[in-house]
Amino acid sequence: MLNGVIKWSLQNRLIVVAISALLLVWGSYVALNLPVDVFPDLNKPTITVLTEANGLAPEEVETQVSFPIETVMNGVPGVSRVRSVSGVGLSIVYVEFEWGTDIYRNRQLVSEKITEAREQLPEGVSPFLAPISSIMGEIMLIAVSSRDGTTDPLELRTLADWTIRPRLLTITGVSQVIPIGGGVKQYQALVSPEKLRQFGITIEDVSVALEKSNINSTGGFVDAQSQEYLVRNLGRFYSIDELKQTVVAYRNNTPIRLGDVAEVQFGAKIKRGEAGTNGKPAVIVSVQKQPGASTQDLTEQVDEAVKELQKTLPPDVEINPNLFRQANFINASIGNVTEGLRDGAILVAIVLFLFLLNFRTTFITLTAIPLSFIVTFLILYAFGISVNTMTLGGLAVAIGELVDDAIVDIENIFRRLGENRNLENPRPSIEVIYHASLEVRSSIIYATVIVALVFIPLFALSGVEGRLLAPLGLAYITALVASLFVSLTVTPVLASYLLPQTFRRKLTKSVNDPVEIDHDALSGETFQDLNDRALPHPAALLELRAASLHHLEQRPHHLAPTALPHPHHDTTRYLADAGFDFSEFDLGFWFAG
Repeated sequence: MLNGVIKWSLQNRLIVVAISALLLVWGSYVALNLPVDVFPDLNKPTITVLTEANGLAPEEVETQVSFPIETVMNGVPGVSRVRSVSGVGLSIVYVEFEWGTDIYRNRQLVSEKITEAREQLPEGVSPFLAPISSIMGEIMLIAVSSRDGTTDPLELRTLADWTIRPRLLTITGVSQVIPIGGGVKQYQALVSPEKLRQFGITIEDVSVALEKSNINSTGGFVDAQSQEYLVRNLGRFYSIDELKQTVVAYRNNTPIRLGDVAEVQFGAKIKRGEAGTNGKPAVIVSVQKQPGASTQDLTEQVDEAVKELQKTLPPDVEINPNLFRQANFINASIGNVTEGLRDGAILVAIVLFLFLLNFRTTFITLTAIPLSFIVTFLILYAFGISVNTMTLGGLAVAIGELVDDAIVDIENIFRRLGENRNLENPRPSIEVIYHASLEVRSSIIYATVIVALVFIPLFALSGVEGRLLAPLGLAYITALVASLFVSLTVTPVLASYLLPQTFRRKLTKSVNDPVEIDHDALSGETFQDLNDRALPHPAALLELRAASLHHLEQRPHHLAPTALPHPHHDTTRYLADAGFDFSEFDLGFWFAG
């Protein structure tokens, strides 16, 4: 079969070159648009269940909230592990599924089990699912601060909650946007105990009145004059003054309002943490991505959104998107590996040229590197694998071996073409290239298979280790196999285009070929004219001849014996006939040997 591949490639050389060019163009486009990350996808399908239980200690959260949820989750199909973290008023349950399961199906199964768990939870406690995120999902930390302190932390948090967060959530690929720090704005009613006693009202009356207020309800509709009119009960307040008018109780048919027993104001929710930047209070916005999203593309989109938001904020409010950027770490890591690839390719090119001493053979051999890389990127695209340090590391390890198959093939082709040139009846170059490729075909295949087998055990690793190292092995083996096919197809085709011209040129320009002189063409008056012009300058002629012979004596292996002139040349005879005295020159070296 492989014989047929080589034969077909040489019979359809233009098609092979065209396919290679198309692969380079298409593969380059795909490679530039592949998602880029630091590591491969290490996300085991995990569903996070969050439950807020305000006022409960970690012990009560563990026994009353976390344990019932864990118990029902253990029966979900495909679950490999369930773990939880219980804190003050907060329970986090992580439900991990097997690799390769559908995350959306898993969320549906967990949602059904949460319904069962609600019956066992304390009153008012309701668990919910966290958005789908990634193990390396936190891609940015954005600081929102006031340059001169004009805008207080309470307003900064309000801007982050109601202006910045909704805008960032509209970006495709963003999973969560979590503001941290500042102060969560609340309507606060600071009740006065003295006024409560004065009006005979309890704190419970105030709490119930506030719970039942701030609600818009319906009163049905009224049918009048063949038209329906909706009846609305508007109880929702939109300002502090409206909140103050909330009726708490009636005394002597007189309404007692909230403003009569309490001081109503805006205030911050009780803090359990703080955030800052450059030693000043600030709001930190954490941006997290969805699994599979490109960190660099998302970072660029977030930067564009931040520029738009900056124009709408107060003049003293500053948004700093450079507090933490995972894209910087990605660029640094990918840049280091890319530099290794570049330096390796340059060293390979230098070593190849030093050993081959031929630009054309070096060029043909080096074509295996970009073609193998392009095929690897196409395979990564097909498998949904990102460009990361592991895949690029596999290519960096393989870069020196990508030219092995091609250099074995091209060296044998080059040697056979040289031997064919010296034959009395040279065979066609295509035939020589075909048989030369067949001679090394088996050794190329066996060598490639043996080297590829070294990386096969990487695919047997399980867990995170397998997810981390499998892309390295895939990139390495794919590039190696691609270089094998390049050596069987593209290398013979390029050799058929470039190398025969080199050997034809050598037939006329090689210094190793004997020089044939047509003495008949130089006989007669032409040769006599040359001698007549040289005889008036005998000293210069002899010095030139002595220097030439001395040079030839130092490098005899570069010229064939027939190229050396006989010492008893006609020129000597002409000089003697002219009466030239040879005793003035040391001619021992001239007639030696």
